[in-house]
Amino acid sequence: MRPAAAAHNPYMKTTTSPPAQDLEDLASTLAALATRSAGEGPWRSGAFAAVARSGMLAAFIAREDGGTGMDDAAITEALVVIAERCLTTALALTQWAAAVRILTGAEVAVRATLLPRLARGEASTTVGISQLTTSRRHLGRPALTATHDDGAWRLDGVCPWVTGADATETIVTGAATPDGRQAFFVVETDAPGLTIDPPLEMLALTGSRTSAVHFAGVRPRFTIAAPPSGGVRTGGLSTTALAVGAARAAAAAIDREAAARPALAGVAHGFSVEISALHGRLRAAATGGIEPTDRDRLRADANGLVVRVAQAALTASKGTGFVAGHLVERLVRESLFFLVWSCPQAVTDAVLCDLTS
Repeated sequence: MRPAAAAHNPYMKTTTSPPAQDLEDLASTLAALATRSAGEGPWRSGAFAAVARSGMLAAFIAREDGGTGMDDAAITEALVVIAERCLTTALALTQWAAAVRILTGAEVAVRATLLPRLARGEASTTVGISQLTTSRRHLGRPALTATHDDGAWRLDGVCPWVTGADATETIVTGAATPDGRQAFFVVETDAPGLTIDPPLEMLALTGSRTSAVHFAGVRPRFTIAAPPSGGVRTGGLSTTALAVGAARAAAAAIDREAAARPALAGVAHGFSVEISALHGRLRAAATGGIEPTDRDRLRADANGLVVRVAQAALTASKGTGFVAGHLVERLVRESLFFLVWSCPQAVTDAVLCDLTS
């Protein structure tokens, strides 16, 4: 499914930060579509097309590749705002962005073919690299392998978790080669030998249309000559940004309850202060950089906070928030996603330690 092209691109005005009103307009649109996006996915609800029209996709892509090259700090702030309004759309956007990041290591001709169209929202993509980072690594053998025969690569195996696999045109993936390296490829979702499972019914974010994708002698469309700068990593600042946004959404639910029940004002204020402090740490990291151990601690703190705020929102909303379909019920389920999404072992260990302390 191809998102609509971006007719107006407000981000062309700057390379440092998005116009506040344009970002707020996008956030309002995503909030209005959030229920549909949570159920059927942002590609079908129109949310991802709205992101494309806003120019936000171009912000992730350098100017020389057809984008507008917004800096990391501004992108991080935008992700917080988007996640607060619709976590499903924010997740889809991070997976699109992860694919784009890997594509920046491709040869000039490949970048010229793919990246300008992705920046304009004229093409769609997603990423499938969990098999290289956190998924199925315990099995002792690669989940997806790449072998070279007849002068071309072939892919065999499985990508266990691919967001939007049945809603995008290409998947950017990585596989293990016989000599123990990792190679990266662009695969068309209608390629012979590629099979997409039905989307998983998950505790939350089923609208992300996450599926397992199976490869049986699949020939990729493009090979990416160089790995992404810094390698494939998990637990980056974007995951923390989404956690901060989700925590803000749950805190807003407490604020609404506090408006009618003044006894909750202290709870609402306490969480507001805590979220602001964590958000400040995130801004500092996005602006000035952060050491890996500190990044993992930041992510673990964000995980713990979003779960606690969501549970407090449920408590404050009483029985109504426990009914399926209520906003708080969805926020509670979505908060648990952060306990399993792209968690490096250090983050998992920190969260488990916090839960048992």
